[in-house]
Order: sequence, then structure tokens, then C-alpha cells
Amino acid sequence: MSRTFPTVRTPRGPVPATAPAWNPQRGSDMPAHRYRPAHQRVEVPHTDRAWPAARIERAPLWVPVDLRDGNQALAEPMDTPRKRRLFDLLVAMGFKEIEVAYPSASRTDFDFVRHLAESDAVPDDVTVVVFTPARKELIERTFEAIDGLPRTVVHLYTATAPTWREVVLGRTRDEVHAMVRDAATLMARLADARPHADIRFQFSPEVFNLTEPDLVLEICNGLTALWDAAPDRPVTHNLPATVEIATPNVYADQIAYMHRHLARRDAVILSLHPHNDRGTGVACAELGLLAGAQRIEGCLFGNGERTGNVDLVTLALNLYTQGVDPMLDFSDLDTVRRTVEDCIRLPVHPRHPYAGDLVHTAFSGTHQDAIGKGFAHHARRAAELGVPEAEAPWDVPYLPVDPADLGRGYEAVIRVNSQSGKGGIAHLLHAHYGLDLPGDLRPEFSRTVQRATDDSGQELTPKDLWELFRSSYLAPGVDGPLTLGAWSAGEPTPGEHLVRCELGGGSDLRTYQGRGNGPLAAFADALAAAGHPVDITAYAEHATAAGPDSAAVAYVRCRIDGDTVWGAGQDTSVLTASVRAVLAAVNRAARARADRPGPA
Repeated sequence: MSRTFPTVRTPRGPVPATAPAWNPQRGSDMPAHRYRPAHQRVEVPHTDRAWPAARIERAPLWVPVDLRDGNQALAEPMDTPRKRRLFDLLVAMGFKEIEVAYPSASRTDFDFVRHLAESDAVPDDVTVVVFTPARKELIERTFEAIDGLPRTVVHLYTATAPTWREVVLGRTRDEVHAMVRDAATLMARLADARPHADIRFQFSPEVFNLTEPDLVLEICNGLTALWDAAPDRPVTHNLPATVEIATPNVYADQIAYMHRHLARRDAVILSLHPHNDRGTGVACAELGLLAGAQRIEGCLFGNGERTGNVDLVTLALNLYTQGVDPMLDFSDLDTVRRTVEDCIRLPVHPRHPYAGDLVHTAFSGTHQDAIGKGFAHHARRAAELGVPEAEAPWDVPYLPVDPADLGRGYEAVIRVNSQSGKGGIAHLLHAHYGLDLPGDLRPEFSRTVQRATDDSGQELTPKDLWELFRSSYLAPGVDGPLTLGAWSAGEPTPGEHLVRCELGGGSDLRTYQGRGNGPLAAFADALAAAGHPVDITAYAEHATAAGPDSAAVAYVRCRIDGDTVWGAGQDTSVLTASVRAVLAAVNRAARARADRPGPA
């Protein structure tokens, strides 16, 4: 579908007659009439709305879906080693129910479930969740995957909302209900055939928040009976806001209705699965808990398709700041963040709640002054109470949580000028050259700039900064000890990428090839074949200007011989820029090794 997009146009419509004098906003030309409000798309049942007066006084059952829902949103899905590393992190943090895979979706997912079943990875008190659509052959494949697992929840889903029924499935309400019932019956039969396995069931009416409430209730109550749910063997009914369509109070009303009307309520775990399309996933989850939910699915730091799943880190630490034990360990949040970034190869935003590099930093002088006085007051109060500062009640301006509780130091708070310097360098490169340096690269490049200014005693211009960045991170990708000659990339079979390239020193080039689940993974495999193993742990790229002819810049963080090394590449081709970035990291690592003093 081809469309012509207009440039920005200042709204010129009339000021509404009912607008107050202090609000001169005018009507825009944007076609808001194309969209329907939530109350016209789905019936929202009325309740007495007791939930606004409720309080969250204990943590829900947290269920991370990073290994399934989060994984399917990645450009390069995790392989078994990365999945296992993330699974081990989730276990260490204290998660007791973990959705690990969609076993029938791919061999990688199936193999990971088998890896868990055939290893000692799953502790005695942890339950594995696997995901399946309502299709006979896929359900059977799922049960094949879980053979040998001690405790499993088999999670059945199908879309139930009218648009999905009509456009995607091509089925009526009754046909969808029958499809779910047939799938659930098969699941019960397959579980009965494994009497020594501990298998429970979960159902998700996908796009619950756009589905008629009577249909959801009818299906869920039918499954509760079919699966013979009991308090000591409950079923989970998971109610996803698959695509956010309304303010969070609407979702809370929908959850409250289900909470009040579900049959065998003491035998049902009522679960939430909010997405973040409107940016209110956290609010939906919190209000859903007030409305009666007991369990929440989401991802660490909110990874997921489109704008992501609800962020379990933010939700749990929001409880923490209210004095509620989240029953998860965030005492080393930077390690959690780095592990997740390495596994999913997506960065956590520097302004991300609680975990971002800048969230405990004040640039404003008035904020800095208030925080300094707050620290002093905190120390005095701890002394008055006769307790260590780490145990004294926390009440410091602008800091909703003590950074030390999350394993963070106070340097980012009190060394504001140092932080500001990093931000200033990044701002000048962005404003003058279109660069948007990844958060973890900024402090490293800032130290490079600091050495240059110390040596010269002069201020660096934007041009100086660019030249320093170019020589430090871009040049090694085209001029270094390891040379890249002719190369090509392709995808001979879906999901399998092949890179052929010439590598060597100077003009002495040899041909190598590598395979991987993405072109960079394949290039890394080729480098390993050439004797230069590299593990790409983070990746980012962007255009430096608007328009199809704009250059792209790619950044990679790599682990090489135990060291973390950054590289960057620039080209009108994103793939070429990415390959050069990896090569730059390899060459920077080689030069660093060569510059190290040898044994005396």
C-alpha cells in the first residue's frame, strides 16, 4: 500500500467553543475519526468498582516470559546457551514459575525444553511453563517436549476477539469455543497418559481485553470444569491485554468482572498478561492486581513485540518502594541488566525506571543540593535511631529508592559534573554528526576524550570529537591488522544465514565461511574459523540523517578473550556498517593486546 506522507502542519482548525481561555489549542488535520474508543469496541461490564480502594500488600506470583514471548520478539532469537544463561538468572532471582518456550514453533525451542528435561537445571520448587496453540499436532509435539520434566504447566491459547475470529481464524464464536474445548480435552488425555508427571493447565483467551466478557467467562468456566480444577490443583486463567486499547481502569473493570464471576474461584489462579502499546502496561498490571488478579506474566525490562510486555522489574520495585517485599532479588540490578542485555542483545534505556544509568543522577543544581541535604539528614536520622544507614527508613529527595539497595554506588548521584560531561559529548556528536552513542559506550568514549583534553589542555570542538570517535572506533573496521576482502551474505534456508569472506593480514587473504541465525552471527562464525573468536553481546544501529541515502552507523559490544571491546562501522548499507563494526572490535582488541607490556 503506497501513501504520501505530509510534512508537519501546524493545526489550523477552530478553537473549541467550550475551551477555556487559557487553552488555545486548535483542531488538527489528523484523521482521528478513523479510530473507535474502547467502549465502542467491547462491552465493559459494570462493577461496583471496589478495586480503587484496595491495596497491594503482597507480591503476586511473578512469571517471566522472556524465554518465550520476549524471545519471539528478537531479531536474532536466543540459542540454547543464551536461553540457559537467562534461565539460570531467573532462577537465581527467585522466580518459581518460568515460561521457557513454544516447543512446537521451532527446533531451537523444542531442544531447549529437552535440555531442561535432561539436565539438572530446574530446581525442585520451580515449575516450567510451555506454550501451545489449540492445534492437535502442535499440542502433541508440546507434550513430547515436556517428557521427563518434574513439574509443568501446559499453556493453551487461542485468539477470541471478534476481529481476530473473523479476520485471522475465520470462525464463529461457537466454533472458537469448540476448538478450545477439543484442544483442552486432548491435553487432559495426554496428561492422564503420564500419571507420574505433575502437569497443570493454563488457558489464555488472546486479546481478552477486546473479547465479549460473556464468551471469555463461558470458555474459562468450561475449562475449569473440564480440567476438574481444585484448590490443590488449580488451573490458571491468563487474561491478556494483548494489544492495549483503553485506559488502565477499563482493564481493571474487566479483571474485576472475571474475578467475581469465575466458577470454582478458589481453584483458579487469575493471571494478567499486559502489553504496553499505550505505554500503560505497568498501570494496567497494578490496577489488575487491585481488581483481584494473583499472577502476572511479563519480561525483565519490558522486552516484547511492538512496545513490549509489561516490565516485571518496574512492577516489583514499585512494590518495594511501598514497603512490600517483591520476593525477588534485585540487590545487584546492574548484573541483572547486563545479563539480560547480553542475552537478548537489546540495551536498557538510560532513563529506564530503577535500572537505567541515569535514573539516580541529577544534572540540575537545585536537585543536586536537595539530594545532598537528604543524604545528610538520612545519616543523622540513622545515628539517632542507632541503626546502620542501610537499615534506616529511606526518605531522600528525588530518589524513590536507595541506590545501594540495588547494588548501585552513589557516584552517579554526587559526581554530577562527570555525568554531565558524558551527556555533553554525546549531545554534540548527535547534534553535529547524527551519532547516538549507546549508553554503555558513552563513559568509555568520555575517558578517551578526557585523555585528549588532558594532553592538549584545550576544549575539543565537535569536529575534534568526531575525529577522535572516527579514529578510535570506526577506522579499525577498515584499516587494521585483520583485513576484510570480498564478502557476501545470504540465507540459503529460512533462518540460516551464510557469510563467505576473505580475511587475513594485508594482502594475504584466505576465504572462510560461517553460519548463524543472523548475518552477524554468521560473520562471527567465519571469524572464529579464521582464528578470531568473538561473542557479540550488544548491538545498536541508526541512520545519521533522514532520507534513503543517509549513512547508517552500527555499534557492537563484543567479548574477546575475556575483554569487553566496542567497535563501530558506518556505511549506507546497515549490514556493511555492522560487519565493519565487528571487525573494528576485533582489531581494537588485537591492538590492545599488542600494546600491553610483556613479561620482564
